Amino acid sequence: MTESPASKAAASGEPSPHATNGLKPERNGFLKSLRQQNRHQDRDEEELHAAWHHGGLYSRPFLESFEETPMLVAVLTYMGYGILTVFGYLRDFLRHWRIERCHIAREKEEQKDFVPLYQDFENFYTRNLYMRIRDNWNRPICSVPGARMDLMDRVSHDYNWTFEYTGRTVKDVINLGSYNYLGFADNTGRCADAVAEVSVAYGVGVASTRQEIGNLDIHEEMENLVARFLGVESAMAFGMGFATNSMNIPALTGKGCLILSDELNHASLVLGARLSGATIRVFKHNNMQSLEKLLREAIVHGQPRTHRPWKKILILVEGIYSMEGSIVRLPEVIALKKRYRAYLYLDEAHSIGALGPRGRGVVDYFGLDPRDVDVMMGTFTKSFGAAGGYIAGKRELIDYLRCYSHSTVYATSMSPPVVEQIITSMKCIMGEDGTTIGSDRVRQLAGNTVYFRRRLREMGFIIYGNDDSPVVPMMLYMPAKIGAFGREMLSRNIGVVVVGFPATPIIESRARFCISAAHSRELLDRALSAISEVGDLLQLKYSRRRIQPSGARPSDDGVYEDIDD
Repeated sequence: MTESPASKAAASGEPSPHATNGLKPERNGFLKSLRQQNRHQDRDEEELHAAWHHGGLYSRPFLESFEETPMLVAVLTYMGYGILTVFGYLRDFLRHWRIERCHIAREKEEQKDFVPLYQDFENFYTRNLYMRIRDNWNRPICSVPGARMDLMDRVSHDYNWTFEYTGRTVKDVINLGSYNYLGFADNTGRCADAVAEVSVAYGVGVASTRQEIGNLDIHEEMENLVARFLGVESAMAFGMGFATNSMNIPALTGKGCLILSDELNHASLVLGARLSGATIRVFKHNNMQSLEKLLREAIVHGQPRTHRPWKKILILVEGIYSMEGSIVRLPEVIALKKRYRAYLYLDEAHSIGALGPRGRGVVDYFGLDPRDVDVMMGTFTKSFGAAGGYIAGKRELIDYLRCYSHSTVYATSMSPPVVEQIITSMKCIMGEDGTTIGSDRVRQLAGNTVYFRRRLREMGFIIYGNDDSPVVPMMLYMPAKIGAFGREMLSRNIGVVVVGFPATPIIESRARFCISAAHSRELLDRALSAISEVGDLLQLKYSRRRIQPSGARPSDDGVYEDIDD
């Protein structure tokens, strides 16, 4: 693949040959004098934030919206949490004196002199706030998670502490919560038939690791296919997406290394960074000025106390951020990583298959060269309807991880039916099955995403994220409306995911819709009609402004302004 114009314009040097740990341990360059441009655009704090990139590093408009919370809504949200907190402490007082029965796990009486195991705010939140709306989560389904699904009905007689199943099934619920972006999580069709054949030929389990006798020919075929799909030299697969991050980042970094992590990175990236023993610094979400400031300081000051150069600087970002619906500003990240000779770890769990004209992720979406990303990570659990994850990049990197990654050395090999699901669905996307099913689904997903987001915005809801992101967060804010929205939607036979603290900031509760290529326009219209109806009922249409794209940021031409903490 040829180098894109954007990456050519941003290039500032090539790193030196690799070392034995898969990533090159060279010094991360020297601080170069940069031109400073004093371009300040006056923005009203109450206005909707939007950034429209054109020219320079971006070959297409890049529009993301994060509308400010209305003042009255913010005040009422804080008041709601305040009231719940006061009553929570009152109920804890009643539980302490055994006036009210306490259902939550607690220390035994003979351990009363021990330091309590659970003493933080999260436990208080679980007892007194989460339990009130717990019926909105962990709902068991009893069908394929396609465009429609079946739910097992359940009731609670003790205010959501325990549940009983009624034996009734809620049929044909419109599914707006699963990560089934391309609709491959199905029990009929080409993928299901291929998986059935492999289950008969290979069985379900391998009962060994890849390094022993658990390395099958279809494992090799899958990894070669992933490498071709991504346009890189080599790839390797793992049985769990979470462990792909948490177990491989410690193999790539260690003491004396610096990790620069986006503040909204997934918990698997955060855990992997912490387990590595490297120094971690966090930059503001998708804020390139914040990232560059940390890069400059890292190179100027080096390691704490000794001021020696960092052995390695690794930037951790995601393709699509699953709670915000935003897309990483990858052209700018690559420009910065080249300028300061850092390394880039890109997590494409939600973007692979769901973005780009060929469904090959955020690199394809921006038309960039995959060789500009040092470590490409993704999962098979979403667009491919399977399980597990992958790491892809240069052959030296993959060969190193095969020897030193805990996920490779100690984990059981991927199940053959899962591997076949990945192979078949990926070949569909690539068109190697002799059909246009894959490309049609990629286009269908893109069209559904734009349509759904536009309709929600027209209705007056505040939604977050990029216009092309199939993850669509709709803001609820108030704690009482989290449970109310989920219940009202289910009563209209629509299954949605509602999200609150600690997955989001405490006053930014939201509903998160995941759009799929399996959704027909009729299904989306039915869902939108119900969302509008519930929005009127619960007064959720907070937006008062239209999105107006602002001018290009100064970072488009490769110049970044300093920011203050």
